[in-house]
Formats: sequence, C-alpha cells, structure tokens
Amino acid sequence: MVAYDSLLVRLVQLVDRIPDPPAPPRGRGHPRVYTDRLFLKALVIMIVRHLSKVHTLLAVLEQDSPEMRRLRELLTEHGRYPTRRTLRQAQGRLWERRLAALPDSLPARLGCFGRCLVERLNPWQDGGRAGAVDSTVLRALGGVWHKKDREAGVVPHSSIDTEAHWTKSGWHGWVYGWKLHLVTTVAAVWIPLAAELTPANAADNETAPRLLPELPPALRFLLGDTSYNDPDLRERCAADDRLLVATKRGAHPHTDDGVEVRRIFHQLRTHAIENFNAQFKGIFDCGGQVPTRGLVATRRYILGAVFVYQLTLLYRFEHGGDLRVGLKAFLKAA
Repeated sequence: MVAYDSLLVRLVQLVDRIPDPPAPPRGRGHPRVYTDRLFLKALVIMIVRHLSKVHTLLAVLEQDSPEMRRLRELLTEHGRYPTRRTLRQAQGRLWERRLAALPDSLPARLGCFGRCLVERLNPWQDGGRAGAVDSTVLRALGGVWHKKDREAGVVPHSSIDTEAHWTKSGWHGWVYGWKLHLVTTVAAVWIPLAAELTPANAADNETAPRLLPELPPALRFLLGDTSYNDPDLRERCAADDRLLVATKRGAHPHTDDGVEVRRIFHQLRTHAIENFNAQFKGIFDCGGQVPTRGLVATRRYILGAVFVYQLTLLYRFEHGGDLRVGLKAFLKAA
C-alpha cells in the first residue's frame, strides 16, 4: 500500500524549503536544542487546524493516527522530539516558552518569505511595482474595557483582554481590539510582503516604519490612505528609492496638480488591500473576535496566519492552482 501524505503534512514539509532571515546575534546561555523552524512548523499546524492554545496543539499531536505520527516525525530534530514530558521538567516549559518567543521573529520571516515569493511569482511582470499599505481592525476576545474602567484600573469582567485597546474605524466605529498592519502587492496576485500586529490604538504612520525594511528592493510605489501621509514616512521611503503616494487631507474635491493620478493610485490601493483584508479575515475566521487572548498569543496567531497564507500561495503556484480563488476551501481540506 502506498503511503499518502495529507495536505497539512505537505504544507509542513514545505516550511523546510523557505529561506531564513538573517539570524540575530545569539545571546548568552546554552545553545538551543531545537531550531525556530521546528516551532514554525508547529505554528502552521495550529493555524490550519484552528488550535489557538499550545496545550491543545500538544494534545492533538499526541493522537495515535497516521497523520499525527507523520507530523511528529516532521517535528523531530537530531532524533529528538520535544515531548509533553519536557513540560514537566524543572528546566522550564519548553513548548510554551519557545512558541511565546516565536512572534518576535515572525515579521522578519514574513518579509523574507514575501521577497522570495516576489521572485518566484513575479507579480509585477504586467504592471507597476507597487504595494499597498494599510491596517485592519480585529476585535479582541471577550468583553470590552471601557475608558472609565481602564482609567480607574478596574477590570469589571474576567473575559476582558486588558492588553487590547480602542480605536475608531470609519467603517466599524469604535472597536476594542487589535490592528493588523500589512503591505501587499498591487497586482493580479496579492502577496503579503510585511506585517505586524499591535494593540488597536497604535498609529498607522508610527507602525509603518517597522514594515519598510522588509519590503522587496524592486518595490517602487507604496500606496496608502491619509493616515500614511506623513513627512517622516515619505522621507524614509525616498531614502529607499520609493515613492509614497497617499491621499491628501482636506475638503473634497481636491484641485491641485496630480489629483487625478492620486485618484487612480487610490483605486488601485483600495482594490488590493481592502479585498485582501476581507479575504484574509474570511479564510482565517477573523471577521468576528480573534480566538486568542493577550498580545503574545494574538500576535503569534495572526502573523502565523499571514505566514500560512504565504505558504498556501507557494504551494498552489507550484501545483498550478489559482492564487486568488479557492484558498479557504484549500485550507479547510487540509
């Protein structure tokens, strides 16, 4: 009988072919027994199977099924697998600690993977080399922490995620939660190029500089709305030989030179980033509340979902699949 690897197994295997970003200088202490790549594979399993908690992941991996046995093999390095027994050792809780540290490396990994996908998929072969930057609001799990209670230091209900914050969205109104900051390609295929997750009160123009170093060198136009119309951000883009095109504040209609060009760019930006945000939330069921609590877990889950989206693009590209349609069904089948 021929062994058959499930779609999830093949996605996890694909992680080994993705280049690593430059490694930061190693600090003091014992060298790590297991690489970050092992825990990145575990994160892929969590996202695809909608496992928001580490102990749930470990319980699923312990199941005695052919798929789980195969996944445990892929999470083995140098003949060693980080079993649940490790969690009870005096040295610490390995899985929780390593998966809690993973979000700090995810923005660089997403940027590295995004640059790799641009080289492989060549999204700008029939158009300008533009990217769209925006943030999208995600609602926190549980109740909301009202301003008067926050200022008084009173948490009226245990379901409130005290690490989230408020923002006002032109579409959703006041929202208590998080912001996913993204740059995607403006092209026939939407490739996430850079991403970060913050509490919802983080200003878009102050978070955007953290995304810029991860962008592909080939990108020449960065399209944003009025929240990105910032002189410092414009200078940072110019230093990298990029042009920031952002809508202007003030009463409409604008009549200055360049208004028609900006209008075209704004339409391109809206079509790319807003449709991507809607698709992303639909695929990973983030249109309501996020399934996690706290900055670390939410940052890991949402940035991990962006990574799985990138992984899905690469898999479907290599297998001749559509890069815009059927992505949710594809991951549901995994």
